[in-house]
Amino acid sequence: MSFKSTLCAATALSLITAGGAFADGHAKTITIATVNNGDMIRMQGYTDHFTEATGISVEWVTLEENVLRQRVTTDITTKGGAFDIMTIGMYETPIWGANGWLVALDDLSDDYDVQDLLPAMAGGLSHDGKLFAAPFYGESSMIMYRADLMEKAGLEMPDAPTWEFIGQAAAAMTDRDNEINGICLRGKAGWGEGGAFITAMSNSFGARWFDEDWNAQFDTDAWANTLTFYKDMMDAAGPTGYATNGFNENLSLFQQGKCGMWIDATVAASFVTNPNDSTVADKVGFALAPDTGLGKRSNWLWAWALAIPAGTQQQAEAKQFIEWATSKDYIELVAANEGWANVPPGARTSLYENPNYQAVPFAKMTLDSILSADPNDSTVDPSPYVGIQFAAIPEFAGIATEVSQEFSAAYAGQQTIAVALEKAQAITNEAMEAAGYR
Repeated sequence: MSFKSTLCAATALSLITAGGAFADGHAKTITIATVNNGDMIRMQGYTDHFTEATGISVEWVTLEENVLRQRVTTDITTKGGAFDIMTIGMYETPIWGANGWLVALDDLSDDYDVQDLLPAMAGGLSHDGKLFAAPFYGESSMIMYRADLMEKAGLEMPDAPTWEFIGQAAAAMTDRDNEINGICLRGKAGWGEGGAFITAMSNSFGARWFDEDWNAQFDTDAWANTLTFYKDMMDAAGPTGYATNGFNENLSLFQQGKCGMWIDATVAASFVTNPNDSTVADKVGFALAPDTGLGKRSNWLWAWALAIPAGTQQQAEAKQFIEWATSKDYIELVAANEGWANVPPGARTSLYENPNYQAVPFAKMTLDSILSADPNDSTVDPSPYVGIQFAAIPEFAGIATEVSQEFSAAYAGQQTIAVALEKAQAITNEAMEAAGYR
């Protein structure tokens, strides 16, 4: 490791006081549940820096996104105590904080600089004015596209395209003989996988999950138009088996040069432009997520964040790790070793004020996407919920998981869109009635 890297590592660890590591005379070990996304995998590679400075060992439980959500939800609701830190997001954090299931992060050090967190991220990870999870990275969604294939098709990507343009471009960029799909999109069941994508997309078509009286809205033209457009485009220009593809599957396809366009999390930009991982790293352009002219784009707002379950016996040690992993100095550590394009994005204002990061080609589009996402005003017609790709109510995860399974079955040709929407309407209304909303 270079001197600069070592210096950055030492600086990052200056936030930490080691007193809690050996309070009972023994080295401590904390267990962290996290998602198998690239930035989280990268963080694990730097954990030795934390352990060397504090004596606190870290055990990782790294899981696919749907499985992670199931495991941490089960653990926290049953008070299982399996984890000292959980990787959760903007959906779970306010709900679990309100229930008293999480430790408030209202006593982080001055050096940590809570005020530097982007307001959109801090707000989405708070309840009643208290932060209950610290953002490791924040994201919206945007279009990543092959500029060379766009040019070959005789088209030019607008900074803010419509879905009509995306559909036309997807068809023009498809080359089955060379295994190039015009577009790759999530279809995988799961409220945070394909469910998140289609919900964000539906907002731009004028759809919503509920009207103001909590009645399901899947029996509307807006939802029918969303699913019909999605399926027609993906059948014509998407990869085989798209109904089971999620974030990681589409990332792999794009990196292999098999996607003309991919609309997904802004955090993916560093992975599709990294020449060590991507065969098309020097050919990628970026644009805002599409709209249909109704005033709402199809981008979401999310943060993968670190939170402490209230039942942990190692609260102090867990806070030490969170301060280290989500600090400004951790960003400097990654930048020194792997370059500014590979730091965890979307969480801190200072990152976007840094000239080194401003030079990263996707930095501005990422920030623009985050700032254009408003969870308090996400639908064309009024809705009673907060959230863009989810409705921030406890019942949503269960309902949306079932609904997304029906949608995926329609994508796979196992049922019609009309049947899928009819089932979604019934599933949602029955669950909301049972929960006392109606």
